[in-house]
Amino acid sequence: MKKLVIGILAHVDAGKTTLSEGMLYLSGKLKTLGRVDHGNAFLDNAELEKLRGITIFSKQAIFEWKNTEFTLLDTPGHVDFSSEMERTLQVLDAVVLVISGTDGIQCHTQTLWNLLKQHQIPTAIFINKMDLPNAMGKDKLINELKTRFNDNCVDFTLDNDNRLEQIAMCSEQLLEQYINGESISDEQISALVKNRELFPCFFGSALSLDGIEKLLDGLDLYFHPPIYPDTFGAKIFKISRDNAGNRLTHMKITGGILSVRTLLEGDGWQEKVNQIRLYSGTKYQNCEQVKAGQICSVTGLSSTHSGEGIGIESQSKPPVLEPVLTYRVLLPENCDSHTMLQYLRQFEEEDPMLRVIWNEFLGEIHIQLMGEVQLEVLTELMQERFGVITSFDTGRIVYRETISNPVIGVGHFEPLRHYAEVHLLIEPSESGSGIQADVKCDPDSLDINWQRLILTHILETTPVGVLTGSSLTDVKITLIAGKAHLKHTEGGDFRQATYRAIRQGLMQAESVLLEPYYSFRLEIPTEMVGRAMTDIQRMNGEFNPPESNFEYTVLTGIAPVSTMRSYLPEVIAYTKGKGRLFCTLDGYKPCHNAEEVINQIGYDAEHDTEHPADSVFCSHGAGFNVKWSDVPQYQHLHPEISFNNKDDNQIPLNVHRSRHISSADDKEIEEIFIRTYGQIKNRSYDAFRSARKTPHRTELSDETLSRIKADDYLLVDGYNIIFAWDELNDIAKNDLSAARSTLIRILSNFQAMRKCRLILVFDAYKVKGNIGSIEKDGNIHVVYTKEAETADMYIEKASYDLSRRHRVRVATSDAIEQMIILGHGAERLSANDLKWEVEQSDNQLSALIKKYNN
Repeated sequence: MKKLVIGILAHVDAGKTTLSEGMLYLSGKLKTLGRVDHGNAFLDNAELEKLRGITIFSKQAIFEWKNTEFTLLDTPGHVDFSSEMERTLQVLDAVVLVISGTDGIQCHTQTLWNLLKQHQIPTAIFINKMDLPNAMGKDKLINELKTRFNDNCVDFTLDNDNRLEQIAMCSEQLLEQYINGESISDEQISALVKNRELFPCFFGSALSLDGIEKLLDGLDLYFHPPIYPDTFGAKIFKISRDNAGNRLTHMKITGGILSVRTLLEGDGWQEKVNQIRLYSGTKYQNCEQVKAGQICSVTGLSSTHSGEGIGIESQSKPPVLEPVLTYRVLLPENCDSHTMLQYLRQFEEEDPMLRVIWNEFLGEIHIQLMGEVQLEVLTELMQERFGVITSFDTGRIVYRETISNPVIGVGHFEPLRHYAEVHLLIEPSESGSGIQADVKCDPDSLDINWQRLILTHILETTPVGVLTGSSLTDVKITLIAGKAHLKHTEGGDFRQATYRAIRQGLMQAESVLLEPYYSFRLEIPTEMVGRAMTDIQRMNGEFNPPESNFEYTVLTGIAPVSTMRSYLPEVIAYTKGKGRLFCTLDGYKPCHNAEEVINQIGYDAEHDTEHPADSVFCSHGAGFNVKWSDVPQYQHLHPEISFNNKDDNQIPLNVHRSRHISSADDKEIEEIFIRTYGQIKNRSYDAFRSARKTPHRTELSDETLSRIKADDYLLVDGYNIIFAWDELNDIAKNDLSAARSTLIRILSNFQAMRKCRLILVFDAYKVKGNIGSIEKDGNIHVVYTKEAETADMYIEKASYDLSRRHRVRVATSDAIEQMIILGHGAERLSANDLKWEVEQSDNQLSALIKKYNN
């Protein structure tokens, strides 16, 4: 017997729970038929649900019909509990979308259809309440489904010939087959349903059990579960607690088998399964194991969360529907903030869309949720579970922020013995896209492990904007450059640098304040349509041309949540109860009164100590703070990025993926050195004379060090030295980048003692399109040659130009290179000679440290 997990989705009051009740009754699962309005429905078993007559929590039931074992998930239909519904979508094999025959497609129904399309879930449609006198009629409803949903919505209550003709119209192959008189098989129909190329529609009345058998037959015949792998996997879709307080993790097994006492592992946790329960309503049975395709609830897991994937399963995508209202919790006399926070965190665990926020500065707890009904339910649950009577202040809108132009943010974190620098390109992206992350950074310049860590930091928390401190959204953040220190960089350093880079970029950007909008459907008596249109314009809303049937007129459109959230009582008042307003969240759009909101909130981005935009640099062994606007003057990396105007938007065209500062051309070498180091005197004679002296390997003394002038130059052939020194050569065999970093550190210490101007040159001539560059790394300059220019060529040119005015030494073991630089009047220094001088310098440094410590 095949196993199929189906969900029942609908707009509130469409008859979803009544349909579920009918399916369970006809299958023999229930002996008596319960009713929502009588408070005895099998699945609406919570006291709050019985009192309110609505589904608040998703429930499951298991029943059989012909060749299929169904696991039915009944989900909330009220907009305020949409997050509960959305979490179940990730585990469904099929969906029955219920539509009221008297109301047709409502705003929230359209939202549900869009979610099903996004999740690509095969869908059947049940049009309910067709027995009522004000039902719209089959033809009108089918036309509405085809127009607003999909043209392949087919009435499966038609006679066989007409139904097959309609099905054939959904596929060119089947149409040709049908025209040629060939039959259409059930397998072909199932394939269309699976690929969402066909949507079977059934009509009936759930309350009178009309049409439910045909629906069940259609689900049994045409809907099939996916093929599951043998390797274990599970998708967690809900966290709850039973009456005894046991924590339950609800999951669908998507591969292999789960047994009791199995050790499961997730992100940062590893725990054993104590019990496996198969629920049907409030009752359950324990079992030793469950197979792929089944829904179960397990105990023993304390660290799981909704949307988490286990085994081969991946993390779920962020939810589409998110809270739009925020409330401040007013603490009762018998409860402190710490205890209240613990209580609310438990509810947040069960409903992740109930955002609980602790404001450390104000000492206040804030919660974010979907609407007033959810707030009322939360209040009742707090009293029921913890005996605490909780109250809240007037709700405020949850605003968000984005940017309208691309910027590059720089974050540098370098207190003593720490180092990290991050450069991020922050760009505006599509509405509703959230925060996306990407990498365009050369692995040779920043190790791939550091790059992955930076990506993790970008996505691990939601940054806040600089206008109101609201959550950032609809941006793409790309890592374009970064730098680590071989010895001093730790993971936490990149977290600090990443956060500061995002914040520094936002401080430069043109920020945009966003507010949530409702998609509404307003049904009013025709004579009052003028009043309604005036109200919508007053609320800064937009509406489509009115649809009138003489007695009633329907207005649809969008309006800010802030202006429309309290409009329903007004509609009821001026229509004397005849008007109806249906609202569902339509996403975030630019705020209609941004300046007013910004001034009202009064957020000061410059002094937000929890989200600093400034960077920390190091000088003389101590860290110091650099204001965000001054960071470009201190940053160690300067990746080049070009922009182009296209469709009035700033689009990045090219990021030079290097860790270098600027391009260097042969004709400009001398100018660059003069610009970098200032005007210099001609010392070519001294250099020429010194070049012909044999170096004496005596211990370096204070007198020797004093003869080293600040404008003396040492040019080092980087790769030549790396492959000549055994310790560096060994490192280079495994990681050439690490060898480069080690040499840079060694020469930085050497320069600190010798006080010369040290230039370290690396070959980069094989990199296609490379423009060459110079980078200031600590107290030395690191040169990467341009395409087709070797380090030897660069050093030859530089030594020729500089030796006319400076004392220049060149460290290389290349014999031909040594002869050439001697001809230029520079001093030669072999790799071994340089190593000896470095060792002597290290000894001198150690002696000085020991002397001062004593």
